[in-house]
Amino acid sequence: MSRIWQVLGIVVLLLALPTWAQEQELTAADHTAIRTVIERQLEAFRQDDADAAFAFASPMIQAKFGTPEVFLNMVKTSYQPVYRPRYVAFRDLHMVQGVPTQPVFLIGPDGVPVTAMYMMQKQPDGVWKIDGCYLNASKGEAL
Repeated sequence: MSRIWQVLGIVVLLLALPTWAQEQELTAADHTAIRTVIERQLEAFRQDDADAAFAFASPMIQAKFGTPEVFLNMVKTSYQPVYRPRYVAFRDLHMVQGVPTQPVFLIGPDGVPVTAMYMMQKQPDGVWKIDGCYLNASKGEAL
């Protein structure tokens, strides 16, 4: 019976190891680079610079939307808090299922608070790109 628990313990450790290893690989420079990419994309949205905003998206996101104009139109219509935030506050970067994820607290143009969860992807050349963004309601969250 104790042998089964030992094996289960090893299996759990091996399953957790890739996530732990990836977390350990994120340096202070990675944290800074991730924040900078998101800040620059938000600035590009503010300026309606479709090309610049699109350039911060991962290859998968770029393939999904095809052109900078289609991408910007999607953000305008579906991600108003990201497109025109009245307030932006970065929270602590963390791993979600092995993916570096940067929560950003936003207050949209309508005054409604949300948390944008940015999934980040490091490219083969070492550059960080945004590989997706999901909005979560932030009711009752304080600034």
